[in-house]
Amino acid sequence: MKKIIFAMLIIVSNYGLAQNWLTDFEQAKKTASEQDKNIIIVFSGSDWCAPCIKLDKNIWQSEAFKSEAAKEWVLVKANFPRKKANELSKEQTEHNRKLAEKYNIEGSFPLVVILDKNGKLLGKMGFKNVSPEEYIKMIHVLEKK
Repeated sequence: MKKIIFAMLIIVSNYGLAQNWLTDFEQAKKTASEQDKNIIIVFSGSDWCAPCIKLDKNIWQSEAFKSEAAKEWVLVKANFPRKKANELSKEQTEHNRKLAEKYNIEGSFPLVVILDKNGKLLGKMGFKNVSPEEYIKMIHVLEKK
């Protein structure tokens, strides 16, 4: 019985740390406002951009980032895949394009954009080959500028 309870606790705690990457920026702003959190938008080419893939694997999937993100941020992924198998809906592609026109004029990939709960730009950065903890610190520095 104890093993079953322990297994259930592990499963529940893993769901608690699961990231909730939104794709709808308006929903993200609403959630950020309700929860008084900043927003992180990640512009990514998930199937063609090597630094994007590294950022996902090394930072976004780390337990340190998942834990911090759950407490601090509302996450938005604006993906721009190139492979037909990963193609997004026309609506999502258009939504991501409009988001890029506003926050990623440079067309940089990956680009991490930090906004306040109202959508005001706080800072931007790209891939950095650092630990998840160091990357989190760099995000917090941008939030305080």
